[in-house]
Amino acid sequence: MIVLLGVVVVILGFVTRRNPVLVVGVAGIVTGLLGKMNPLEVLAAFGRSFADSRSVTVYAIVLPVIGLLERYGLREQARHLIGRLGKLSAGRFLTVYLLVRQVTAAFGLNSIGGPAQTVRPLVAPMAEAAAERSTGAKLPDKLREKVRSYSASADTVGVFFGEDCFIAIGSILLITGFVNSTYHQDIEPTQLALWAIPLAVCAFLIHGARLLLMDKQLEREMAQAAAEHDLPLPEGAEK
Repeated sequence: MIVLLGVVVVILGFVTRRNPVLVVGVAGIVTGLLGKMNPLEVLAAFGRSFADSRSVTVYAIVLPVIGLLERYGLREQARHLIGRLGKLSAGRFLTVYLLVRQVTAAFGLNSIGGPAQTVRPLVAPMAEAAAERSTGAKLPDKLREKVRSYSASADTVGVFFGEDCFIAIGSILLITGFVNSTYHQDIEPTQLALWAIPLAVCAFLIHGARLLLMDKQLEREMAQAAAEHDLPLPEGAEK
């Protein structure tokens, strides 16, 4: 049980707000040494883990590509596109994105979206443009960050609850493998995937309602901001 002190290192590192990479690295070294591994074996374990999880470094390729696309007007084109859809508010747009993200994740297509691939360059700018068109004024920084956070939440909630409906996803296979081997059960991945469907539906209804309510919240907060600065109310804002 002493090797579990590595978990304590992780907890202390995050509580003291240290660099996450440094915290995880130190925790791995501490766990290895407490497990009676010599320094070379610890280093070899790090190397094997990196080689087995090379996909985690895909961001090193994705980020420069996204940066180039943004430099040549990707965000502006996204805002222009949403501006042509007159009745699509920020809340409605993010609800549609939430549905698309859940459905695609349910078919195992997790990698077609994400914070780096779609939220930052496409979804967030489109949601901001829709919010500004609905309120009739430029969003203050505080409300702009709020729209961005809701954009990220639509992606996260969609993929988190949608992916468990796919029987070949890692989490489903991990759960069935652990339960079957530890508790001597005979659970099939399809059983867990079927039970994940009601949860995904509930998640869509609850978070979709929050996204739709965001439109009214933005109008109210824009009106409050205008009153505080003695500015004319934005078009469409409630008194």
